[in-house]
Parts: sequence; structure tokens; C-alpha cells
Amino acid sequence: MNRLQTLFQKKQNNILSIYFTAGFPRLNDTTAILSELQKQGADLAEIGIPFSDPMADGAVIQQSSQAALNNGMTLRVLFEQLKNIRNKIDIPLIMMGYLNPIMQYGFEAFCKSCSETGIDGLIVPDLPFNEYVTEFKPIADQYGISVVMLITPQTEEERIRLIDKQTDSFIYMVSSASTTGAQSSFNENKQAYFRRIHNMQLRNPLLIGFGISNAETLQAAYANANGGIIGSQFIKELQQSPDNIEKAVNNLLNKLEL
Repeated sequence: MNRLQTLFQKKQNNILSIYFTAGFPRLNDTTAILSELQKQGADLAEIGIPFSDPMADGAVIQQSSQAALNNGMTLRVLFEQLKNIRNKIDIPLIMMGYLNPIMQYGFEAFCKSCSETGIDGLIVPDLPFNEYVTEFKPIADQYGISVVMLITPQTEEERIRLIDKQTDSFIYMVSSASTTGAQSSFNENKQAYFRRIHNMQLRNPLLIGFGISNAETLQAAYANANGGIIGSQFIKELQQSPDNIEKAVNNLLNKLEL
């Protein structure tokens, strides 16, 4: 049982996952951001791998990704930064990135590096589910890396149940079939989608992401899933306080009323 599975066994509700782009706002901020997220109560952290063409991300995360690349962030630099991270960080850690840079690194080499540094899971938005099952899952399983799959309002029930069967940590429930970005509220169509998936009584926990930026959207996620994922809003706070990570995290939690 890895840290992700242990987290969901110990805590079933109100799970807070926070995403940030590695190498942003400064190249060497990765460990400081992780330390501050853990200190201020995040249950889970998602480390974004910067990429030049992040198709599922909105403007805020795209800009942070480009800035991180300009700062010199690469996967090799990131793994070097994370080399001793488990000496100070206990919360589960997930890498989130696109297939291209991971395949350039080599998928097995990537999983091996994840395992060696204490990464628990992986989210790859552009990884096709069928290829995950046949080609990637056996390698990830070998290194103890949980691959998290995404679902959207357009994902058919049969596919959702297959994803539920073939994964072992949580399902990333995308709030809408669009890019990431803050929203002030979730409309009735989205709420109905949340309820529909919740009522499927899946084996895996559900975390809702894309659009959570304030207390209202976070509470909607908490009401309809096991937790919520915040990304763009935290990137905005880091943009506004690039030299004060503690303040950025604190400002985010204040906006979420946590």
C-alpha cells in the first residue's frame, strides 16, 4: 500500500490536493513549495512537469509552464531537486505532465526515478486509456507508481467503470471538458454530473479538479466527491507573491476559507 492508498484509507472526505508547476516562480522553489503545502495542511501535492504545449491547461498554467522552462526546468533537474524529498515530506506526491517529455526521458526510466525519489502517482492527461492498460500499467505497477486517469462529463459509464477497475488510487474528475482555470461557481449541469458519478458508487475515491478557486467551488467538490484539486488559483498566488511562498499558500487557503 503506497502513500496515496494510505491517505484515502485514513481520510475519506474533504481531501485537499494542490497543484503547482515545478520550476515556477523560480527554478529552485520546488522543495520549498512542497514543505509549505505540507506545513499548512495540504493532503496531497501534484508536481506539474512543464511542457511547451500543455493542451489541457488554461492560460495561467500555460504561462507558468513556459516560465519554468525559461528558468531551466527539465525532468532531470526536477528529479535532482526531489532526490532527498522524503527526508522532509510525508504527504503523497504525484507527478502531473504530458506524454512527450516523459517518453523523451523514457517511461521505465521515469518510473524508476519516481520510485527512487518517493513519488507515489502519475497523471498524464494525454495518455490514452487503452495504451495505459496494455503498455504503461505493467511498468508503472512494477515500480509501485499509481497512474491516475481523468474522466469528463463526456466519458461514458462503461469507460468509467473500466478505469475504476484498472486503477488503484483515485479518479480525477474533470469538472468540464475544457482547459484548467478558475471558476466562481459550478452550474447545475456540472452539479448533476458530479451527482451522477457519485451515485455510481465506484471503488476508487473521486477528486474534482479544473475550476476550483474559492470556498464555494471547493465546498461543491467536497459535497460531491472525496476532495478537490486546486491548480490555477495557487499559480496566481505564486505570481503575486513570488518571493514569499508562505504568503502565497496562506492567501490561497484564505480564499478557500480553510
